[in-house]
Amino acid sequence: MNPRCWLVAYLVAVVAATFVHAPALLAAALALALAAAGRDRWRLLKRTLLAILAFNLTVSLGYAAVALWRGDFNPHYLLLVNLRVLLLVFLGIWFAARVDVVAAIGVSPTLTFVATLTLGQLRAFERIVKDFALAFASRSPAPPRLVDRARHAAAQGIALMDKTQAAATESALAMRSRGAFDA
Repeated sequence: MNPRCWLVAYLVAVVAATFVHAPALLAAALALALAAAGRDRWRLLKRTLLAILAFNLTVSLGYAAVALWRGDFNPHYLLLVNLRVLLLVFLGIWFAARVDVVAAIGVSPTLTFVATLTLGQLRAFERIVKDFALAFASRSPAPPRLVDRARHAAAQGIALMDKTQAAATESALAMRSRGAFDA
């Protein structure tokens, strides 16, 4: 299949997954997606689980705490939400690993331009994260303690947020100078 067909199939699968409200069907769809992913399925599943771990854990614990406090805890809902997120993120990671996104949206020059800019920003952030990891490893003669890793992660998060804010400010100023915000 060509990249545009993969994009359409991905979008249809994502929309379809949002209409499914039965955990058994979502689990079956996830099993089908895992089977279709081929020999890369376990690597993709591992990446998916790492990507959603913090978010799903936070949301699930928050929901459980509030629902138990209010007395209306629904394990069916919790399972449904977590399975849906797992399926959607797996599909996204599988799509990104399999398809050249720029080629898939090549029908629109504007979308191609936006995708190219986005990929450039992603590469810049990847480089920053890699540099932080290398710097942390070079400054840690012994295995770092949990508190040291937490401080490092906080410093890295602050640096990434500062870079994001600076890039957004620069983009907004460039757009304003070209009349984008004139009404």
